[in-house]
Amino acid sequence: MEYQSYTLPNGIRIVHLPADTPVCYCGYAVNAGTRDELVAEYGMAHFTEHMLFKGTSKRRSHHILNRMESVGGEINAYTTKEDTFVYSIFLEPHFERGVELLGDILFHSIFPSSEIEKEKEVVLDEINSYKDNPSELIFDEFENMLFNGHELGRNILGEENTIEAFSSEAVSSFVSRTYLPSEIVFFSLGRIDFKKVTHLIHKFTEGIEARVGAHPRFAPESYTPRKEVIAKDTHQCHAIIGNRAFGLYEEMRRSYFYLLNNILGGPGMNSRLNVALREKRGWVYNVESSFVSFTDTGVFSVYFGCDPKNVERCLNGVYKELRRFRNERLTTAQLEAAKKQVYGQIGVSTDNRGNLSLSMGKSFLRFNKFDSLEELFGRIDKITSSDLLDVANEVFEESLLTSLIYK
Repeated sequence: MEYQSYTLPNGIRIVHLPADTPVCYCGYAVNAGTRDELVAEYGMAHFTEHMLFKGTSKRRSHHILNRMESVGGEINAYTTKEDTFVYSIFLEPHFERGVELLGDILFHSIFPSSEIEKEKEVVLDEINSYKDNPSELIFDEFENMLFNGHELGRNILGEENTIEAFSSEAVSSFVSRTYLPSEIVFFSLGRIDFKKVTHLIHKFTEGIEARVGAHPRFAPESYTPRKEVIAKDTHQCHAIIGNRAFGLYEEMRRSYFYLLNNILGGPGMNSRLNVALREKRGWVYNVESSFVSFTDTGVFSVYFGCDPKNVERCLNGVYKELRRFRNERLTTAQLEAAKKQVYGQIGVSTDNRGNLSLSMGKSFLRFNKFDSLEELFGRIDKITSSDLLDVANEVFEESLLTSLIYK
């Protein structure tokens, strides 16, 4: 994975990964997300992502939607707590078309008032649909417990009262404040010469001046663990248990915990939680653990859904597995097997070029580099059983865990 990179005079960074494929993947990663919203802007980052497709100074919304679809390509976007991605996939002959369109919607959107009123209804419906799904809603309510009062605890979709107050001027103000050239990366993957890539990005961002503005982020303060049970009119009981964890720039401890979480409740059907709660006892259909890193903190959580009569059994089962990691060192054979599984998962994931291009964009946005598989594997290879024991005791300590149950 020998990528090529360049920084334009206005501060926009370009990273390109040559690949022998007729399909091109490219897009923009923007360092702007939910945690960058002001109080009156709750939901603005996600709403802005929607509005990028609703009209520019030279295109109406249907022209934007048809531009890549008409040649069999795709254009899409998503928003997280810390960043926004706008990207496209298409055949190699349409590279210039894709790059021009992405630049147009990112830098020349006009956020028409008529489209804003229509999109408010779309997002409000999305929020209501989300509230009807407890297995998704519980994650946001849990994060709000972990980061109570902090921007990282906000629901990405926002709140009804703030969204109804959005205007064209408000969206433009958010974009002007957060979509700074120095906080933007263009990423691409495909059979395109790098000189052509840089030439086209320079051409289609001409006139975008370098800007460095106030874009402060404040780390969340320490929190007090909480346990909460909420009555919900649902057939299943939903539960989530977790703690704050490690941020993106805690590179080694983040690697330790990534491996640890994978053993505990990662995507493999042989995860300890899946074996203990589903395969051996049949108490759950789905149980999983997750680990998400932000720039200055992280979130670890275990989620499961079960019949209400089994909730206490499942909770005890989860705590039992967490205690095992705190008290028992992995054997050499167990550690090597866990590493082998992660190597395979990473290898399979990077074979998906769409995922690979998005990962490259995010890595360059945060670290101004993109690690090769050899570098990733090298970090994992150095992990010892003592490393895993240390991070387990830091995160899995029961007195530090927060829990939320819908029953």
